[in-house]
Amino acid sequence: MNFDPWWLSYPLLGAFAGFIAGLFGVGGGLTLVPVLFMLYTAQGFPLEHTMHLALGTSMATIVFTSISSMRAHHAHGAVRWEIVRGLTPGLVIGTLAGATLASQIPTRPLAVIFVCIVYYASAQMMLDFKPKPHRAMPGIAGMLAAGGVIGVLSSLVSAGGGFMSIPFMVFCNVVIHQAVGTSAALGFPIAVAGTIGYVLAGWNSAGLPAYSFGYVYLPGLVGVVAVSMLVAPLGAKTAHRLPVKQLKRAFGGFLALLGTKMLHGLLTG
Repeated sequence: MNFDPWWLSYPLLGAFAGFIAGLFGVGGGLTLVPVLFMLYTAQGFPLEHTMHLALGTSMATIVFTSISSMRAHHAHGAVRWEIVRGLTPGLVIGTLAGATLASQIPTRPLAVIFVCIVYYASAQMMLDFKPKPHRAMPGIAGMLAAGGVIGVLSSLVSAGGGFMSIPFMVFCNVVIHQAVGTSAALGFPIAVAGTIGYVLAGWNSAGLPAYSFGYVYLPGLVGVVAVSMLVAPLGAKTAHRLPVKQLKRAFGGFLALLGTKMLHGLLTG
């Protein structure tokens, strides 16, 4: 195996993404994807694969980071496991469908879809949007449908689904700290299904860089995960000492700028 100097950038990205994930309680996908896309582009990866590799690699990192988050919230009794069981079938189906759909969309349109959803997540953080609770959680069919929608959108942006699942649960009268904890647990089935989907979707794709496993670039996965899992607890501790609401607004603005830069590079490149 020949060492590529670019691989040194992945642990640095993992440190940043892990700290942000711990600080704000969000999955790293919304942060990782734009930066991975830029790194893959700078490395000269084929343009038709860069967005798909960024999404697949980011989704694979969430498999590992979601476990520690899920365990921490479970230890505080904040995971509603009956909701996890109800939403998971739809999430798995929707996430697999989303990964398959993403593999059929060319890089530029897929990046535009990603940026639009990032803008939504950015606005949600800056405005601290919390829908007013109106009803209880739906029945089996409603949970399947909701899980499917959350899974598809999560797969398209390679996120753990919190930007959709938390508002949905709050709308259904789930207490906010339980919604956050349950969302952390829901990130695991989303990540597993999404990773499988991106691996299968890219399995027979021609022109992928060396060390790719479908649409998962293994050096990026290992470099990011190795550091992000160590740094995430530091971000969580820091969150208790800083004005998180103001920081979330600032991070929402940062997300919007990151997405805009990514979109600008695509449209002018």
